Amino acid sequence: MPIKLPKRLPARDVLESENIFVMDDDRAMQQDIRPLNILILNLMPEKERTEAQLLRLLGNTSLQVNVTFLKTATHVSKNTSKYHLDQFYTTFSEIKSRKFDGMIITGAPIEHLSFEDVNYWNELTQIMDWSTTNVTSTLHICWGAQAALYYHFGIGKFELPAKCSGVFAHRVLDRSEKLLRGFDDEYLAPHSRYTDVSKQEIVENTQLKLLSYSEEAGPFIVSANNGKQIMVTGHLEYETGTLAEEYQRDVQKGIDIEPPKHYFPNDNPNEQPLNRWRSHAHLLFSNWLNYYVYQETPYEWS
Repeated sequence: MPIKLPKRLPARDVLESENIFVMDDDRAMQQDIRPLNILILNLMPEKERTEAQLLRLLGNTSLQVNVTFLKTATHVSKNTSKYHLDQFYTTFSEIKSRKFDGMIITGAPIEHLSFEDVNYWNELTQIMDWSTTNVTSTLHICWGAQAALYYHFGIGKFELPAKCSGVFAHRVLDRSEKLLRGFDDEYLAPHSRYTDVSKQEIVENTQLKLLSYSEEAGPFIVSANNGKQIMVTGHLEYETGTLAEEYQRDVQKGIDIEPPKHYFPNDNPNEQPLNRWRSHAHLLFSNWLNYYVYQETPYEWS
């Protein structure tokens, strides 16, 4: 949340130069507060676990958030009960006449498919197209980020020689960007995917800004110039043991796979991993909610 300061207070210039959010009396008078309406399109198989991961981060701000969960009508989840989906989820046809302050589109374990071969791709493109006029800002995660880069900006994905799995160091490339306020110059974040996107194509696209990058894991946080689309190619929302569980699952399936990099202490899968990205996960979500949703959304949608 912002801090209200007199216009001529000397400290104001110092804080603004450090990208701290300050406002004066005139701006404060315009601050109408109401609950934020956030739509979550949950494409992950274990939907209840993803719900907890995202709600934990959305709930750690001073803003009141109303959440609506969205499911695809053209794909039936095999890992979540019909009772749970019927009770807590809605479909696009039921909400497409509404306006939302923010939206989250999750990842999905379907990277081996081309986008057009995903059985709900047409429905997803309708939702992404609708989001440009009915949502103030949309946060896309992992495969959802790749789908957004492809649909909105024409940037495709490519297959990696081996799975990108682990906790990697990332550099902040633009300290003036509101989304990265409070971030360390270098910070850690988990990745778990078999595909990647081109840094060069992102940098050369005049509609996009590459905000954070990893030498090992590639582009991480990308923003449209207007903040309408935020793409995060990794999983800051992951819990401490998520990568370990994914690794054990792959091993049990007989997949020849290396342990997640920089994750287990001493790179030993028998040791308990430590969470070294939690604080930046909370920062990312609180910055997005405040600066890209709350500060930008109209008090009354027209």
